[in-house]
Amino acid sequence: MGYPNSLSDLINYFRKLPGIGEKSAERMALSLLELSCDDVENFAEAMVDSKKNLHPCSVCGHITDKDVCDICSSGRRNRSVICILEDYKSVFAFEKAGNYNGVYHVLNGLISPIDDVNPEDINIASLIDRVEKLDHPELIIALKSTIEGETTTLYLKKIFEGKNVEISRLSYGIPMGAEIDYLDEITLDRALSDRKKISD
Repeated sequence: MGYPNSLSDLINYFRKLPGIGEKSAERMALSLLELSCDDVENFAEAMVDSKKNLHPCSVCGHITDKDVCDICSSGRRNRSVICILEDYKSVFAFEKAGNYNGVYHVLNGLISPIDDVNPEDINIASLIDRVEKLDHPELIIALKSTIEGETTTLYLKKIFEGKNVEISRLSYGIPMGAEIDYLDEITLDRALSDRKKISD
């Protein structure tokens, strides 16, 4: 006997989440049925509110429910040090590590000619605008070690050459191909502390 249609639909929606297979989706759907109606309604409302209200920060591209995120609006951050990340999930990873006091810039993608993703398709133009307003900034490139990450790193290095910008990258202690947001706090903190200046 198959699932009732409404339960089958619920399982299929859970399967859309990354890393969730058939069995996990089934357990999550059945667990949801054990919650009270109020809890289920609040859960659904939280999902809808998150989707409607979260959007990129107008400064750095991180997700926020305000015009400018809490990191960019904080007076305790060093605005001259900008950590460049592929996506907002990596920002949360750095913030959990807890030792970084600069700000971020989220590219929302990586340059990938094979996938027809060019520099103008990701959040680089606003990074250039930010850097031009700073006096001797440091850019920390924290992109994954893949062809796309390396291509993006080389492009960023090229556009900031000769502009009094110090560029460093995370230590290669990070495994090749690793996703930043999956790294543990200790590995990420050590990679940040041991970042290397990109030679001319």
